[in-house]
Amino acid sequence: MTPSATPEGESPARLIDGRIAELGDWRGKTLARVRALIRQAVPEVVEEWKWRGVPVWSHRGIITTGETYKSVVKLTFAKGASLEDPSGLFNSSLDGNTRRAIDIHETDQLDEAAFTALVRAAAALNSSKSR
Repeated sequence: MTPSATPEGESPARLIDGRIAELGDWRGKTLARVRALIRQAVPEVVEEWKWRGVPVWSHRGIITTGETYKSVVKLTFAKGASLEDPSGLFNSSLDGNTRRAIDIHETDQLDEAAFTALVRAAAALNSSKSR
């Protein structure tokens, strides 16, 4: 994993660690779990901190963002509309031409194998488009 410095000089990894700790509930646990899955799926992933506090995972372009709200952890895939989703993980932002999102609620169980495949497909799409 490659770090990406923020304007504040704090590493994105530390800022994401801080967000997870600050949440201190199911949202923090969920964000930590999807982060681990992303890092496992694409070991070269770059963690970034954008838009005043949004964790972003990139590999030759944005793979996904990890936003946390009161009742949902939202993972928005930048090029999700171009990805195959045979397991039907995308359940939000379905009307757009580019993005797709996965909203995870407190009682939801994420299909980790399908999520890992989706992350790898997003990274592969970024790699194919950057050549």
